[in-house]
Amino acid sequence: QVQLVESGGGLVQPGGSLKLSCATSDDIFFASNMAWYRQAPAKQRELVATITYDGQPNYSDSVKGRFTIEKANAKKTLSLQMDDLKPEDTDVYYCNLKRILEYWGQGIRVTVSS
Repeated sequence: QVQLVESGGGLVQPGGSLKLSCATSDDIFFASNMAWYRQAPAKQRELVATITYDGQPNYSDSVKGRFTIEKANAKKTLSLQMDDLKPEDTDVYYCNLKRILEYWGQGIRVTVSS
């Protein structure tokens, strides 16, 4: 079972920044495509950003130009740098790893509010 441990969430004012991290000890990290999703209560989980096993990123229109996804192989860590945060970015964020099977982190809360 692959374990993904997320960190870095919290409360931030509109216009501020946060960086989420997702770490694993499993070497499957190197050959996996990964992603960040987010979900609000009573809503479907929404894809935020993806990155291929070799580092090619892609973003949803709602975060393009504000968020940056990176895959640090040396640390086996996926990150999501979130800048210019807006109240509508408030959600629980989930790390996702796909390699034949699919694995999820436990979720981490991000609240954007003044």
